[in-house]
Amino acid sequence: MDILTWAALSADEQKAALQRSPLIGDSGLEQSVRAIVDAVASRGDAALKEFNQKFDGFNSANIDSLRLSESEISAASARVSTELKAAIAQAMANIDVFHSAQQFRPIEIETQAGVRCELRSEPIEKVGLYIPGGSAPLISTVMMLALPAKIAGCEKRVLVSPPPINDAIVYAANACGITEIYQVGGAQAIAALAFGTETIPSVDKIFGPGNRYVTEAKRLVSQDGRCTVSIDMPAGPSEVLVIADSDANVQFIAADLLSQAEHGPDSQVILVTDSEPLAQAVNQALESQLAALPRQEIAATALKGSRTILVKDMQEAALVSNRYGPEHLIIQTRFPRDVLNHIRAAGSVFLGAYTPESVGDYASGTNHVLPTYGYSRAVSSLSLADFSRRFTVQELSAKGLLGLGQAVMTLASNELLDAHKNAVAIRLASLKD
Repeated sequence: MDILTWAALSADEQKAALQRSPLIGDSGLEQSVRAIVDAVASRGDAALKEFNQKFDGFNSANIDSLRLSESEISAASARVSTELKAAIAQAMANIDVFHSAQQFRPIEIETQAGVRCELRSEPIEKVGLYIPGGSAPLISTVMMLALPAKIAGCEKRVLVSPPPINDAIVYAANACGITEIYQVGGAQAIAALAFGTETIPSVDKIFGPGNRYVTEAKRLVSQDGRCTVSIDMPAGPSEVLVIADSDANVQFIAADLLSQAEHGPDSQVILVTDSEPLAQAVNQALESQLAALPRQEIAATALKGSRTILVKDMQEAALVSNRYGPEHLIIQTRFPRDVLNHIRAAGSVFLGAYTPESVGDYASGTNHVLPTYGYSRAVSSLSLADFSRRFTVQELSAKGLLGLGQAVMTLASNELLDAHKNAVAIRLASLKD
């Protein structure tokens, strides 16, 4: 990777050094995705089956339904190895523990005498869970979405994934309590969840990562006046930033960088360090480790859009990281928690030499659905709260309105909203009768 010295860069050069992959962005992307969305909105299942054939080479005409039957789910589950089932069970247990601890606790408080305010939470009734297929079946994403949805109490939980769906995805979905599994992927699957078709029900909120077509489809349907659906977060290609000092293990760093680079050619990895010898050593380790990877061509392309940034100290390293706002942030330094104290923007943070990003991707218990492309400066990682909606309640006694009414009327009058003022005044007058 190219090695850049932060202090030697101009303001524009620093900005350029933190730009995402140039593979992101396509002037024709929105037009292409909008055509897919419109086709599904108007033609339903027929459009989905055509797109299954066009994009995934899957002939839906030869199947009875886009939905997997109970027998198909059972058959797929039976083909999953005992070893993989055990790994899924261990990951599920940790994810369950961490997300169950996030259960909402209602707030009830009297802000002043006779004025009672509450904050309550209810699960989103219908959620759609998108699981990418493609070159890497994301079994872990099933658990990251399905378990929180179940814990939150979402009544209808619908899963979609490109056909033919990997057996382990089917098994993990079933183990997490998902019974509605549909064989459709890409932008067309997002459109189906948003609008509903003859087979696939519409949902209230769509969750899950995907390629740029999926991401664009999520954006479009969330702004489409023909449906009312929200999305989990803006998302793009995977990324990691590693902060390392001279004590860090070079081989560990190279492995962590490659673990994200192998996701896709538009993934991005960045190393921030105060040691030029370490930066040079990491580049050598990347070459040797890359040669042994089955997905080396993908990772190599991603590395072309990646770089190393030399900083004067760990405080400047944190500054660079905060400006980038990484999806994943690995801090492999002598005192990682000291660096953590300066971190303000990251999707998920991994501390110390023995905490590779991989553990968060699969089984530590935290969620791996994270904001990318710098959105971590304002958007949080997925949590149980995302599967619920919060609302407030207020209740005033007569005494409460007497104590608060004049302030409300004064504010309403100054906003020139006389009907607001009158709604209070008429009640206060009734109390004098």
